[in-house]
Amino acid sequence: MRVYYEDTDAGGVVYYANYLKYAERARTEMLREQGIESSRLMAEHDIAFAVRRTEADFLKSARLDDALEVHTRLLKVGGATLTAEQIVKRGGEDLVVFQMKLACVGTSGGPERIPKTVSAILKTLCNTNYSTED
Repeated sequence: MRVYYEDTDAGGVVYYANYLKYAERARTEMLREQGIESSRLMAEHDIAFAVRRTEADFLKSARLDDALEVHTRLLKVGGATLTAEQIVKRGGEDLVVFQMKLACVGTSGGPERIPKTVSAILKTLCNTNYSTED
């Protein structure tokens, strides 16, 4: 994905919260490629995945016009949670490393178990590196 002016602060450096957007887009695309679209989860199962916890290690800054890629790796699939590592890179260099825990929530906002069909697909992705770039 490309860093646009809207992603940066006055100094042309990516504003830290925007790395979370990049990570979200990468996770969404990884799931979409497996047939797990967000809209379909809502329509068929009345669930969504919400970030429950995130830890970020900001190593280096991205700047205006940089081309970035996000590497996503599912580490664990639980009954109602996913654990993932996501790394934002520029030219193979790590910029930000995220440790994420996502919770499966119902449309009412409460926790829900991950449907077995979805869980089975997610488990096949564990420890496989998925990379996205625009």
